[in-house]
Parts: sequence; structure tokens; C-alpha cells
Amino acid sequence: MKVAWTYSTGVLRGHEGAPLVVGHIMYVHTPFPNTVTALDLNQDGRILWRYAPRQDSAVVAVMCCDTVHRGLAYKDGRVFLQLADTTVVALEAETGRVLWSVKNGDPARGETNTAAVMPVRDAVIVGLSGGEYGARCHVTAYDQATGRRLWRAYATGPDAEMLVDPEKTTELGRPVGPDSSLTSWEGEQWKTGGGCAWGWFSYDPDLDLVYYGTGNPSTWNPAQRPGDNRWAMAIVARDATTGMARWVYQMTPHDQWDYDGVNEMILTDQEVGGQKRRLLTHFDRNGFGYTLDRATGALLVAQKFDPSVNWAKRIELDPASPAYGRPVVDERYAPGTTGEDETVTGICPGALGAKNQQPAAYSPATGLFYVPTNHMCMDYEPFHVTYTPGQPYVGATLTLHPPPGTDRTGAFIAWDNLSGRIKWSIPEPFSVWSGALATAGGVVFYGTLEGYLKAVDAVTGRELYRFKTPSGIVGNVTTYMHDGRQYVAVLSGIGGWAGIGLAAGLTDPAEGSGAVGGYAALSQYTAAGGQLTVFALPEP
Repeated sequence: MKVAWTYSTGVLRGHEGAPLVVGHIMYVHTPFPNTVTALDLNQDGRILWRYAPRQDSAVVAVMCCDTVHRGLAYKDGRVFLQLADTTVVALEAETGRVLWSVKNGDPARGETNTAAVMPVRDAVIVGLSGGEYGARCHVTAYDQATGRRLWRAYATGPDAEMLVDPEKTTELGRPVGPDSSLTSWEGEQWKTGGGCAWGWFSYDPDLDLVYYGTGNPSTWNPAQRPGDNRWAMAIVARDATTGMARWVYQMTPHDQWDYDGVNEMILTDQEVGGQKRRLLTHFDRNGFGYTLDRATGALLVAQKFDPSVNWAKRIELDPASPAYGRPVVDERYAPGTTGEDETVTGICPGALGAKNQQPAAYSPATGLFYVPTNHMCMDYEPFHVTYTPGQPYVGATLTLHPPPGTDRTGAFIAWDNLSGRIKWSIPEPFSVWSGALATAGGVVFYGTLEGYLKAVDAVTGRELYRFKTPSGIVGNVTTYMHDGRQYVAVLSGIGGWAGIGLAAGLTDPAEGSGAVGGYAALSQYTAAGGQLTVFALPEP
């Protein structure tokens, strides 16, 4: 494998997501200002057109954790994206001409966007960011041809506004009942309750269900918001046509740690007990790997995928138990339990999770999942905070550090989702913040914060290849075919929560919610950048 060509994006900060390839055109996105460039694969990336949106730079001040953007989507000759300021845009794929645009949120209230959108049937489904600003978040479907709103479902509040049916929407096989969200908040706190869907969407066309996760409840100070805080920190399955919730599962009720549940939902068909099941596997920031029946929402497996996880002892898996599906919390690591302004030390994982949004990969050949992980713990002090629209609504101070006995903060693992066990693990000096790629050739790719693209054997984890790119990799590795030859591509550009210090030039260890101090050593290995590197595999 060798470098075929490269392209400079012209933008610094964190380059998350992956380029999109349709035919002979590659579409490349950037962090703010969210430029989109069409590159001709027939001519080593010659620029065909560029879309440069005009956004108010004031939105950068209310973006939580760097100015990242996770990518584009394509359907029927249109390229879709949601800008940082929440403007949803449809572009003509051949020319870059704007076909329509619509505003999905209000940055003045702390509502922004970092996520990719999902085209489903005739709709494009979009989420929202803003949990650190007390936004009441929602998922919305727009008509692909016109931009007309089709439905909107809030994460918190009255049943009708959440598109929840008290009798038909279930959690672990039981109807959620009336006012399932309202009764889990004190007073009207649900109006600033967060639950933002800033991660990834998945879709099952046979079931016509869209799957996604909701983020942390607002504020981070759990003493201020008693109750389970539904439906923040939950997996949601919705009818793609109507938006009605089919089933939900709250992984971390009353989230006391900022363990957003937004990570990807990987859909597989696998044998369980001799029967083929439609499965959903999710590696949550809370450190547990969940496998559910995606048709019914039944919980099948929930086990720790990082050995340092200590905030909960286990997930209750006995269906007969009143606590079925809930974590068995270790109160020694539960901030806010005894009040505010008290620091709880040694909580694992830290707030950025045992895994952040960077997607895992699945190989049908091995039956294994390949997971980029964080090996980072935290000290957490909650404090009282008052809600003001458009101002941070966090209410906690964090210090991030490795678990006891090690100085490494990452690993790349192979996971068996049916047994809930790690098959092999590759220690990394820093968190693995790159999305993984599993190929039919038995090779798995991932990137590192120092900037290495690595290829490993899917069965053993043995390293096969590495290449140092110009900046840290927080993007997702992708592959495509062109003129009968296979290529691998990845964006490099340090940033995201883990790389915010280098991306934004921050030096105070407490900045970036503790990430600047936690990843201070990263400056010895890489620097800010913005580049696409394309590798050519050997000709067949």
C-alpha cells in the first residue's frame, strides 16, 4: 500500500468523519466553516467545485468541543449536510448549487451541529447539539426534494412532542406509560434537559426504523436535576415515516458523569441460540457494550469493554428484576450523591467516555467488532449553575488522567458482541479517536492521535502497516474502488475533544473540560493540520 495523492483542505481544527465517494467524484467536508469540495478521482483530486457557506463566526463560541463536522450524505443526485449554525442544506451533486436550505435550530440558545445527516426514503433526518447549553434537543425529518419539515421528535417533555405513544412505545418490552419523561424531571427542568442527538443514525429498511442515541441531560450537575431524566442517555428506535418511537432503552438513568449515549448503532444479522436475530450493537461512552434485538428492543448483552470501568459494577440482566436493564452503580464513584462542591476522584471512564463518537466496525467474516477506545478516568466536582440562554450550562469541573498503574490512555480492541468479551487488544499511548474500517480482505484500519494510519490483522491484531500523516487522525478511515483498483482514504487534522488543546491553542490544563491537561503530551507528537491522504492498494 502506498500514498497515491493528497489534498489540503485549507482549514485547521478537528477533521472528523470521512470523505464521500459517488462515482468518479469524492466530496470532502471540513470543520467550521464547513466547506464542501468535489474532487475528480479521474485526475488525482482535481477540484470540480467548492461550496463555501457564509456562517456567522459567533457560532464557534457556543460549539462545545471543537468546531468539528462529521460528514456528508448523498441520495438521488443531492448532497446533504447540516452546518454548524444548524442550517440544513441540499446541494446539487454535479455542480454544488444550493437547492434548498432550512434552519433547524437557534445558536443564540446554544443549539449547534457537528453531526452528519441520514437520508431515509424521501426524508433526510438530522439531529442537534447543545446539551452543554441547556438546549432541549430534537430529531427532525425534512423532505429531501423541498426541505419541508415532515416530523420533529423532542428527547424530553410531553408525549405528543416526543412522538411517544404511552401504550405502544416500549422499554425492554413494557409500555413506557403516560408522561414517561415529565415524571422523571423535577418541575419544568425538562425544558432545558439536553438529550441531544449529535452522533450517528442507522436505518433498517425492512423494519423502516431509524436508530440513534440521545446525549447527556443538562446540567452536568446531577444534584440539580433529580430523577431518571428521560429520555436523555437512551437508544431510540423510530418509525422513519411517522417519527413515532417504537422502543427506547435508557442506558444511564440520571446520568451523573456526562456519558452521552450518542455513539453509533451497528446493525447486524447474527445467530443467537441457533436462531437468526436482527441485532443492534452499541458501544456506549459509559464503558458498556450493549447488544439488543433491534426489532423489539430486548436487551441481550451488556458487558464492560474497557477493564478500568468502575462507575457501575454491572448491568442488571435478569428480566424478572425490577431493576432490569439498569446499571448497578458504585456509589463511591457517583458525583452529586452527597451534594455539590465535593470532588469524587478516580471515576472510570472519564466524561469523554470509554469510547467517544468515533465509529467501530464489524466484520461478517470474523463476527467481531473493532472498537477504538479511551482509557481515561476523571475527578469530578459538580457545582450549582443557573440557566441563561446561550451560555454554558455545565456545572462541573473535571480533571482527566489515566487509570492507576498506567500512563496509556487508549486501546484498539476486537470484541465479541454475543459473549461480551474482548478477543484482543492493542494498547495505544493516547485515546483512539479515529473511526475504524474492517475490510473483506481480513485487514482492519484505524488512525491514532499522533497521526498514524495503521493496518492490523482482523483475526490476531498483528500490525501489518503504518504511515505517519501530517497531523493527528480523528477522522474515519474509508475505502472505495476506482477504475478497478481499491483505495483507502483518511482525513488528518488534530482536534475533537481529546485534541482541543492543539486545535484551539489552549494551554490551561483545566480548559476543554480537562482535556488540555489530560492530553498535554500530545504536543510532542503532532500539530494542527488539515489534509486528506489517499492510499492505493496493490493492483490485482
